[in-house]
Amino acid sequence: MIQKFYNLIINTNGQKLYEFTSDTISWIKNSNFKNGIINLSILHTSASIIVQENADLDVQKDLINYFDKLVPMDNKLYIHTTEGKDDMPAHIKSALTNNQISMSINNGELLLGTWQGLYLFEHRLKPQKRKIIHHFIGE
Repeated sequence: MIQKFYNLIINTNGQKLYEFTSDTISWIKNSNFKNGIINLSILHTSASIIVQENADLDVQKDLINYFDKLVPMDNKLYIHTTEGKDDMPAHIKSALTNNQISMSINNGELLLGTWQGLYLFEHRLKPQKRKIIHHFIGE
């Protein structure tokens, strides 16, 4: 049984989805993991991580549009507005999605569906430096 950590830094440039599937798969392959669990954690309260379709970019556009309608960027609606119009909406969107995802690795392969990818879901409008911690436990 082993444990290993990997810090993935993603520089974002506004509100959208940033795929990092290939980074995670490369780390798994380069580490020669066989079987186990990988836990992904984002160390931020205004961005999240999701598993989502990676075949049609319209899915990503629709997700962003839906979340913007669900949680509008209107400072009149919120008390916490310290960092601008996207501040509190980003925190709410993060609370509605995931800050951690656990996935299985079997025979050296990350178990994802055919059309699934790993994404950092950036909720802020300005560029950010985001950190996603990968924690593997297994063999």
